[in-house]
Amino acid sequence: MPPNILFIMADDHGANAISAYGSRLAPAFRTPNLDRIAQDGVRLNNCHCTNAICTPSRATILTGQHSHTNGVRTLSDKLAPGADTYPRRMQAAGYQTALFGKWHVHSRPEGFDDWYVLPGQGRYFDPTFIGPDHNWDTDYDGFQSDRGDPHRGYVTDLVTDLALDWLNTRRDPARPFMLHCHHKAPHDDFEYHPRHEHLFDGVDLPEPDNLWEDHARRDPCTRHYGTSVSDRNPFRNAIIRMSQPDYPTGPLDITGLDAPGRTRAAYQKYLKDYLRVVAAIDENVGRLLDHLDAAGLAENTLVIYTSDQGMFLGEHDYIDKRWIYEEALQMPLLARYPAEIPGGTTNDDLCTNVDFAPTLLDYAGLPAGEAMQGTSFRGVLRGEAPAVAEDDQQLYYRYWMHMAHHHNPAHYGIRTRTHKLIHFYGLPLDAADAEPHSTPPGWELYDLVADPDENHNVYGEPAYAAVTRDLNARLRSMKEELGDSDGRYPAMASLPTAL
Repeated sequence: MPPNILFIMADDHGANAISAYGSRLAPAFRTPNLDRIAQDGVRLNNCHCTNAICTPSRATILTGQHSHTNGVRTLSDKLAPGADTYPRRMQAAGYQTALFGKWHVHSRPEGFDDWYVLPGQGRYFDPTFIGPDHNWDTDYDGFQSDRGDPHRGYVTDLVTDLALDWLNTRRDPARPFMLHCHHKAPHDDFEYHPRHEHLFDGVDLPEPDNLWEDHARRDPCTRHYGTSVSDRNPFRNAIIRMSQPDYPTGPLDITGLDAPGRTRAAYQKYLKDYLRVVAAIDENVGRLLDHLDAAGLAENTLVIYTSDQGMFLGEHDYIDKRWIYEEALQMPLLARYPAEIPGGTTNDDLCTNVDFAPTLLDYAGLPAGEAMQGTSFRGVLRGEAPAVAEDDQQLYYRYWMHMAHHHNPAHYGIRTRTHKLIHFYGLPLDAADAEPHSTPPGWELYDLVADPDENHNVYGEPAYAAVTRDLNARLRSMKEELGDSDGRYPAMASLPTAL
């Protein structure tokens, strides 16, 4: 029998907030249950998303297609009913399939025998859920969270309760199962459970060095934009937002503080609230792992833990995601399958969320759909050499929601194992959730070997002229191969920075 699959996905969980990744936060904040997956399996260091925003990333995971192909480019776009997804294929092949928690691709779930999901973003406390018996068109709303069946409790605990109840009472032991456990957490506004109120009493969390980054070293196309921790950005910053009296975890007191003091206070509050929310995820992952052990299911169950994208935790003076920079681009990915994956291993090969669907289908013994643009990384998980040589590994990224919500300009780019080239074209184009004004176009280039934290934009420096030409050609080729032509946007061709 093919393996069972337990797919656990968080929302906005940065790899730096998982202690198995060994970031600056690991000495002060531990995630022992997530670390169990890494200790018993594999930790991927270079798994990335192709559009760092919730709805598009989830649609890409399901379809194995880039945003421009599956039509889900922004938070407002809906996955087309009847789309070819790996849950539909696995259900048709005999897997027993179930989904609990955050869905957020707006169309009614397909390919699941059982499902019970949060309407829209859902609430942290006393959330509602909707299932097959509800009227999807009236009860699901991407911006509402009060429709459906009310439940008392904390959302991370409740989603896990639903998954465990399904495993205990509805799982068919004669069939392999694929169970999706999708957490709302740690999406903002970081409403933690009271049991974690005192988690960081007397603790000052370490700051990233580039919390104090001089943005003048960046191109004008990016230096003034994005939601900041400091009050550098007058439109969106953590200090203003968290100082409001209605902030869900209590307002930030900045009385009498100078600018550096305000930044430090905002950083500490932001990170502590965020990590308290993550602590509940870790506890509940432990509940699921314990159940697999107790039920004798661990050996033949592939456990995946990931997030729909990463998250800035003060790096570059940023919060939120959306940028192609590493903290948002990187998806944590931990995988355990004792029958096949060697324990305690790590891997640095590039993969993306476009590859998730082909990989999960591979484990089910099924072919990937012809329209899927990714490839299986099952061999990588079990320690085999990748099919693509290290020097040829590359990924394509595009963020469409120009200046929406967090004031991030639209951009696309290419990342290889050693470099990253980004074009900020500064136009809203025709994407939903985009502001109708332009920002300065420009390019940025980062040497990920010499500068892994991406502190120094080297675009235009003579020493990188050959690298720039090579990446420019590779980026152009990837856009053509993937079918992301900008020919329908005449304004793009007239940019002084046009590709």
